[in-house]
Amino acid sequence: MKRVVVGMSGGVDSSVAAYLLKEQGYEVIGMFMKNWHDDSVTISKECPWLEDSNDAMIVAQNLGIPFQAIDLSKEYKERIVDYMFDEYQKGRTPNPDVLCNREIKFDIFLKAAIKLKADYIATGHYCRKAEEVIDGETTYKLLAGKDNNKDQSYFLCQLTQDQLSKALFPIGELTKPEVREIAKEIGLITADKKDSQGLCFIGKVRLPEFLQQKLEPKRGKVIEVPANAPMYQEQVLAGSGNNFDLAEMTKSITYSEDDGKVVGEHTGAHYFTIGQRKGLNIGGTPEPLFIIDTDTTNNIIYTGQGENHPGLYKKGLLINTDDIHWVRPDLEMPIGSSKDYLVRIRYRQPLEKATLFREGNGLYMIFDNPQKAIAPGQFAVWYQDDELIGSGVIS
Repeated sequence: MKRVVVGMSGGVDSSVAAYLLKEQGYEVIGMFMKNWHDDSVTISKECPWLEDSNDAMIVAQNLGIPFQAIDLSKEYKERIVDYMFDEYQKGRTPNPDVLCNREIKFDIFLKAAIKLKADYIATGHYCRKAEEVIDGETTYKLLAGKDNNKDQSYFLCQLTQDQLSKALFPIGELTKPEVREIAKEIGLITADKKDSQGLCFIGKVRLPEFLQQKLEPKRGKVIEVPANAPMYQEQVLAGSGNNFDLAEMTKSITYSEDDGKVVGEHTGAHYFTIGQRKGLNIGGTPEPLFIIDTDTTNNIIYTGQGENHPGLYKKGLLINTDDIHWVRPDLEMPIGSSKDYLVRIRYRQPLEKATLFREGNGLYMIFDNPQKAIAPGQFAVWYQDDELIGSGVIS
């Protein structure tokens, strides 16, 4: 009998994952990860992880499976939290959920499961796994979940073949309503529990408040750049006709104070991200202001009016060589080649058509349609049909 350790978060998805595996004849062990809890940066008095841990334990008792909790808060702080602060300080937008899967669930947690002589680990992610023998070797494929509304393959975009070989995703073939229905039928206390919002570790803390604990507020200018500013004309020329310059088409505009007028003040450029509309608290413009760039060195935020402002859109992006990751190493593109893929640059964004160009300095991604709010630090992910082929950090 194969043994599988299920990462039980105290939510309905992982509860049903554990139940399904037991039904399929696996020997199932439930394990709760206490990821990170630092009272100095938790604002609310609520203690979400304690409540979640109890829910996970009750579900395990209900299913008649052994249960234990593992404290990963030290590794969590080092690998995720410190990285996040560092990235925000540099004016980039990290994705802690992607990192959590790569660094914690499918690394430290996986190693803990292997110590328990487990054959697999399982999570409550809405995605699927397939395998195919290619050139005599088993190749593992990461596929989108059946529920288009909930597909979470994006968050697993940094997994390796080795990690995938040991992973099971029991609810990938189900939709969220079906998962809740199963939980109700078997009387699990998590059946109607709300989905956890926010970062995978700070529970009930909102991001700006969280960042303010470590990154000091400092006042700076908010500058509005007009939509007809000359640099946008130059950008259009770079990608027109046969003048196909990858570096020009993907390069970010460097703004200066002279490019617009001061329209207000902010509390720290490192709290804000490209594409953000809320949180500036500056009114009086015909259309709402969107953030088109943050300059954390000089502590300036650049904004533009309306969601069609040209400063919000770019035709392409670059992933530096060191940041390219192939879930399917057998499909790695050689330097000098190009290929069409479906791409998303943030979770829940509809897939967009793009051509990938593999060059010496990295991977250029040129979209059929300009993309809104491409944020450095986020992950761009490419698919062939419903299979996730690779990912990388936007430079």
